Amino acid sequence: MKRETLLSFLDDCIAFGDATAVVRKVGVRFTQWSYKDLSTLAYRISRELEQRDINKGDRIILWSQNGPEWLATFYGCMLRGAILVPMDVQSTPDFIRSVNAQVRPKLIVTGNGLKSGFDFQNCVELAHFIESANKRSGEPFKPSNIQSDDLIEIVFTSGTTSEPKGVCLSHHNVLANLNPIENEIAKYRKWERFVHPVRFLNLVPFSHVFGQIMGIFIPVLLGGEIVLQESLNPSEIIETTKRNHVSVIVAVPRVLETLREKIKRDYASRNQTEKFERELEASESWNPLKRWWRFRRIHRQFGLKFFGFVSGGATLPTEIETFWDHLGFAVIQGYGMTETASLISVNHPFGKSRGSIGKVLPGQEVRLSDTGEVTVRGDNISRGYWNASEQAAQSNGDWLHTGDIAERDEKGNLFFRGRQKDVIVTAAGLNVYPEDLEAALLKQPEIRDASVIGVDGPKGPEPLAVIIPRNETSEIEQAIKSSNDILAPHQQIRRWHVWPEPDFPRTATLKVVKRELARRIQSKPASLTPGNCQDQVLAEVIGKVGGEINGELSPSANLTTDLKLDSIGRVELLSALEDRYQIELDDSAFTAATTFGDVERLIRESQSDETKYYPYPKWALGFPATWIRPLALYLLIFLPTAILGWPKIRGRENLRNVKGPVLFVSNHIARVDQGLILFALPLRFSHRLAIAMDGEMLRGWLRPSPETGFFSRVLWQVVYVLVVTFFNVFSLPKAGGFRKSFAYAGEAMDRGYNVLVFPEGIRADHDQMNPFKSGIGILAKDLDATIVPIRIKGLADLKSRRKHFTTPGRISVFFGEPVHYHEDVDAAGITRDLENRVKSLGDHSFISKQ
Repeated sequence: MKRETLLSFLDDCIAFGDATAVVRKVGVRFTQWSYKDLSTLAYRISRELEQRDINKGDRIILWSQNGPEWLATFYGCMLRGAILVPMDVQSTPDFIRSVNAQVRPKLIVTGNGLKSGFDFQNCVELAHFIESANKRSGEPFKPSNIQSDDLIEIVFTSGTTSEPKGVCLSHHNVLANLNPIENEIAKYRKWERFVHPVRFLNLVPFSHVFGQIMGIFIPVLLGGEIVLQESLNPSEIIETTKRNHVSVIVAVPRVLETLREKIKRDYASRNQTEKFERELEASESWNPLKRWWRFRRIHRQFGLKFFGFVSGGATLPTEIETFWDHLGFAVIQGYGMTETASLISVNHPFGKSRGSIGKVLPGQEVRLSDTGEVTVRGDNISRGYWNASEQAAQSNGDWLHTGDIAERDEKGNLFFRGRQKDVIVTAAGLNVYPEDLEAALLKQPEIRDASVIGVDGPKGPEPLAVIIPRNETSEIEQAIKSSNDILAPHQQIRRWHVWPEPDFPRTATLKVVKRELARRIQSKPASLTPGNCQDQVLAEVIGKVGGEINGELSPSANLTTDLKLDSIGRVELLSALEDRYQIELDDSAFTAATTFGDVERLIRESQSDETKYYPYPKWALGFPATWIRPLALYLLIFLPTAILGWPKIRGRENLRNVKGPVLFVSNHIARVDQGLILFALPLRFSHRLAIAMDGEMLRGWLRPSPETGFFSRVLWQVVYVLVVTFFNVFSLPKAGGFRKSFAYAGEAMDRGYNVLVFPEGIRADHDQMNPFKSGIGILAKDLDATIVPIRIKGLADLKSRRKHFTTPGRISVFFGEPVHYHEDVDAAGITRDLENRVKSLGDHSFISKQ
């Protein structure tokens, strides 16, 4: 049955009920939303909009990160007939103000922290908006005034000018693309049950129509799940894919490129680059089964359920598509624009043509002009752009001129050639397509990234290659020569420029902003010489995490004294840089970096290093360790603790109504601290407790130094297995690797475990405690769990006198009141408060309250 409005997808959500719809990563944990949760919240939001006197045709700006609340707000606006104006989280303040002036919204809903510094009227944070909506009824209802031609959203794009243009999309436009896809899916539905549920890891913003098509509607057609995370760090993407049994990654081409670089770095770290490249080249003639077997290590990294990628939002270079295809993964790409509700053509998963952007969707007509420009007409074409009079401007004529150049083969497959405005017409009248030159450049091992723009040369327009070298020693001249060897005479690259920054300026979908490249090369040539520190993007990231930038940044600018970054600021900067540049930075090396120049160097030279390995034994969270551990608790912990000195337990009633998982935070005096806490905890916590331990010590046990003898090596490895099995410990390194430690803690909590951490980092020789490390505040925010402070008293005196036995009650274990911090509290504030809470346990005020 043909769908008439997008609200039919909400009916599907109701039908799917308690099946999982969304899995979202928040901090280091994953939360689940069912289809019922989504639909219920959507109806509540609709009633909240009614309460706020928002009616059909009123505009609502939604400026927020991806999340289930975003989806529910999207549906809630449709139920009310309100027009959504989705904004990308990376939108500039001027862009937001311009859009606000054009659409004059009745309400602006912003994500966490986004509205800071803005003075918009009728603005509410998404969390508070949802809190208010949750007071309304979630009972379903059928709106009677919603029609197929009603606008559902205005999607703004800057286009080729600086003035934002709002593309008006209706139910009818979007369904013109979804209905033929649903018809095609129906042909294969009987096979889908063997891989159900299909899970989509969506890394594209919902503020873009491609993100909506692949992140909202296609999963519902399959009754599948959407997995969301904000980080684009390649290691985190791979980890999320495996952990959540993801079937398909939805991403822009840049992400596929960074994942490729991650795999190549992994092989380089094992000195297997040449072997890998030979096998990759030979795999061209292999069948899919052989490819899977020969590259099974990579398939295991992503998880055995992972099928492939859906790429959109920008042009996918052929060499990237070929790389993943040779590894045995499918790469599906489509072509379209916002004005066509995201799609014009798409590759069929089971019949794609490599290098093509697929065949035209049913219901659309496409023709190529004499110059190769793609023109299209169909029901998916937007009615026009929103104008100042709040009316939707009608499109001029039946055919939409896309401005894109393409070719079509005899089978009907389209092949993208480039943007018409980017085509370089030489003095000889020959067309040079930048994409062809970029593809040749990216094949060279000396070049990490390249973008080609047109400039005026001595003999007329010619291409200029803007290049980011693989490293500082790369022979760019040789790379240019090798590129020219595979290019036609009229395509030869005679001029090039080495870009001094770690990355090009990019849009929200990670397209290179070529206009900005040209502007900066022409306006500030002196600032673009190698070695001159002028990375505007890096400066912007530093500013966002609280760094102070006064004037021009110098390579010698000190992170602490000049940029005013404290320890927490450094941690946030590390994470922000990894997400922005999609690289992996070593924790310890970044900690050692003291200047702006050091950070630039680390970004350029980032690569994996197995010497930084710390063990995170996930096997300890499952069978058989979970069956062995309770026995070990009674024999190796409870009995010896009772004999050595039965501790006095105070404040245990504070745990009476606490439901797990819980983060326990304690002072640290001796190695027996863990045993004392396990003894004092109620069994429902002690039986499922993961304990953070000195990562360097655990690594030393599992991987002893090379000079360690054979029998000593085996002995230490046995010690490691026993300690992990009996005590369920995991690494919390002192020098680096804390992010993986936090991620492990998050996974442990997702699997129902409580976590015990000693934030002092080192054992104290007195009862006064050492200062807490700043990382505990970050961990607390990432885990977003109930926290219980613990203090051990009386043990320091025994430790100083080197006594191992004492009378019952000489040692005390105090449990404080549980606390859960609001998301607005910063990490530094959490660290200070937890330290004070632990210090206060055991004083007179605490005793009197008991």
